Amino acid sequence: MLIAQISDMHLKGEGELLYGRVDTTEFLERAVAHVNALDPRPDIVLATGDLVDNGRPEQYANLKRVLAPLEMPVFLIPGNHDARDALRQAFPEHGYLPSDGFLQYTVEGLPVRLIALDTLVPGKGHGELCRVRLDWLEARLAESDRPTLLFMHHPPFECGISYLDGARLNEGGQRLSELVRAHGNIERVMCGHVHRPIQVRWAGTMASIAPSTAHQATLDLRPGVGLSMKMEPPGIALHQWREGTGLVTHLSYVGNYDGPRPFR
Repeated sequence: MLIAQISDMHLKGEGELLYGRVDTTEFLERAVAHVNALDPRPDIVLATGDLVDNGRPEQYANLKRVLAPLEMPVFLIPGNHDARDALRQAFPEHGYLPSDGFLQYTVEGLPVRLIALDTLVPGKGHGELCRVRLDWLEARLAESDRPTLLFMHHPPFECGISYLDGARLNEGGQRLSELVRAHGNIERVMCGHVHRPIQVRWAGTMASIAPSTAHQATLDLRPGVGLSMKMEPPGIALHQWREGTGLVTHLSYVGNYDGPRPFR
């Protein structure tokens, strides 16, 4: 099984630029074409938040248009730039999305079980998992001991980029860690938000962050440095479930690069 993870697309309305200079729509169009052209082709796509930039209906309409060519199912979760009601109203055909409340759900019938977590705090940059959301997760984890992947927007760990560490999962991380440790079947916690490819050992399992399909956060590990961006190559994460091995993750850059060529 092959999963493509796209993240932090920050779509504006059709024809609009992010910060007046980044064409996030064109970047996502390239990412969609890249996913469709992969061989083997991914079985599903997970979109891990900040789908649009301001949670506006016209931005979700643009997102829906750009994602439409994907030739496999796509599962959406919100990030801090999203709006729950506008998201579910734009995608009524996505029956996995709850009709009200938090946008949390499970995906069954695959070689691995998927559990989506909603870390959105409206109007804030940081994330949280409140008691209601964590109680829901605890109940879902009790239902099955199958290999399970959790996906969410805000990472529950520090990554060393000061500004984003201050805007990570700021509430509920301790209980989340306890739940993950208590269930030895959690193969991966997959996140977005940081706009960089990152991996860490966390709560007895692996946690990872996918890069943005557009702009990346500057890799600056000095304490107290403000946030900035770099137009490094956009990318997606490819997670392959391999029997006997588990989940193997690759970084796939989006763009036209020379090759492939023989080493000799």
